[in-house]
Amino acid sequence: MKTKPDLGFWKLWNLSFGFFGVQIAYALQSANVSRIFTTIGADPHDLSYFWILPPLMGLIVQPLVGIFSDRTWNRFGRRLPYLILGATLAVIVMCLLPNAGSFHFTVSSAILFGLVALMLLDTSINMAMQPFKMLVGDMVNEKQKGLAYSIQSFLCNAGSVVGFIFPICLGWLGMKNTAPTGVVPPTVIWAFYIGAAILLICVIYSLIKIKEWPPHVYNEYNGVETEKGDKTETPNIIKLLVKAPSTFWTVGLVQFFCWFAFLFLWTYATNTVAHNAFKTPTTTGIVGINYDNRTYAANYLLIDNDVTIVDHGHLMVSGVQSGGKFYEGGDIVINGNDTIVRNHSIVSNDEGIGKAQFGELIKGVNSLSVDGVAIENPSNIEIKDYLSRLTGPFKLTEAAIVATSANGKVSVEDATSYEIADASKCSYETKTVLNSATPQYNDAGNWVGLLYAVQALGSVCWALLLPRFKSRKFSYSLSLVLAGGGFMMLAFVTNPWILFISFILIGCGWAAMLAWPFTILTNSLTGGNIGAYLGLFNCTICIPQIIAALAGGWILSLMSKPGELAPEYMMMFIAGISIVIGAICVFIIKEGKGPKEAPVETPVISEQI
Repeated sequence: MKTKPDLGFWKLWNLSFGFFGVQIAYALQSANVSRIFTTIGADPHDLSYFWILPPLMGLIVQPLVGIFSDRTWNRFGRRLPYLILGATLAVIVMCLLPNAGSFHFTVSSAILFGLVALMLLDTSINMAMQPFKMLVGDMVNEKQKGLAYSIQSFLCNAGSVVGFIFPICLGWLGMKNTAPTGVVPPTVIWAFYIGAAILLICVIYSLIKIKEWPPHVYNEYNGVETEKGDKTETPNIIKLLVKAPSTFWTVGLVQFFCWFAFLFLWTYATNTVAHNAFKTPTTTGIVGINYDNRTYAANYLLIDNDVTIVDHGHLMVSGVQSGGKFYEGGDIVINGNDTIVRNHSIVSNDEGIGKAQFGELIKGVNSLSVDGVAIENPSNIEIKDYLSRLTGPFKLTEAAIVATSANGKVSVEDATSYEIADASKCSYETKTVLNSATPQYNDAGNWVGLLYAVQALGSVCWALLLPRFKSRKFSYSLSLVLAGGGFMMLAFVTNPWILFISFILIGCGWAAMLAWPFTILTNSLTGGNIGAYLGLFNCTICIPQIIAALAGGWILSLMSKPGELAPEYMMMFIAGISIVIGAICVFIIKEGKGPKEAPVETPVISEQI
């Protein structure tokens, strides 16, 4: 087997430059997915479940890309065809995902659209990301792999910085950072658009600059023997895992605790910062109606099949009470021009807070009109919901979809009706969540992007120091311990600026997670299945995230009572404990020495890339 030639710095740079654009897309996804789903109406206890899709797609896609790209040879190369396909799909989906709340879907339909878009986005990102990892394994010798992965780590973090700060920078430039309830703010939408454009440019650059080795050259440098032409045998995944070096498994154990922690960060950081550091107001929604020890819950609750009384957690207004008298109506205006109820829904003010609250008197009212009819001498103004006006028996309908035509006719789909004997014995089951329509929440969302950028910058600086440590294991473990401290700080810090320290520490762990696992692993691999092993190794990233996503909602429910504001900040503390355990496990890693081989030729600076 020939020794791979040394590559000049810019050759190594070109091998990984496209990672910059891919990582912008990944950063936008990481920083904004929870924010997007919270905005369009997702329950905080369900947020972790949405995060199952990204690692699940990685678990499926990356091993397949690795295995099939090991067998691919065409005019575009070996790994690059998968970059082209993945990046093209990513650009399209990046223009769709942030608009999940802008297509006038119902909340459930918007969430479903968002889930499909998220699945496609992460599939495409994984497909576009994997070739760059494999190109280093294909074309860089053992001596330069540390430098190559450091460059890749630098570009990864640089792309992260750009992606993370896009929304807050657009806000600084004057773009609106709030939107109607259920709609993602323009700062986030345009950040995805710009990120998609940069990704496209980076991919074109990579296609121009990277020249993969032809099959016979690749085989010579990677010790691949073929019997017939350049065809290689399709590897069996089970056999590959059986023959995997011990390094594969020991590094994988460390990976488990690290990626478990970071899934919690991406899922719960936005709401943690919004609650602790930005004092975001809460809002109470309606989960269902309780009657006779049973809860009736659905997207919509109606009286009979024609009057909607609960619309996706929002109580509908039946009218207004003034001076002890009730006036039925769907549009209520006070003081001449201040609309507080429109189409039976309470209107929010500029702060995202409802202008009226059920059960609270509205003060300072000089004039009142209901559906255009003036009410004389208004006093003790109070907004009323439908259920509070009912007595005796009524028919309650649970429905998945309700549509109202232009003439006011209501159509109901997927509905079940129940006879309720006494309306006075009904009560609402409530759920308290952070109000995602408020400026505080959206400011926190942008701030989290800035914090992620600080994390990436800290990671870049720490990555430059990592090669200077004499012991790779010590630097790896130390980095993870620092990250664990950052996670635990994040759980309790209430000053937005002090959070910079927390994320710098987290960045130290992130730098080590990007640099050392692949360096350690690829040094223990030889032969023609490097891509397959790197694809399988991605399972050590995806599986812990899937487990964390499945466990997140359950863990959160154990720490709170139904209906209470979920203590998402505690998930950051649990994440800190997890990554410290990973730091301890570093010391059981068995590093491969790599093959002992006599150089067939003296390495030179390659001109083949």
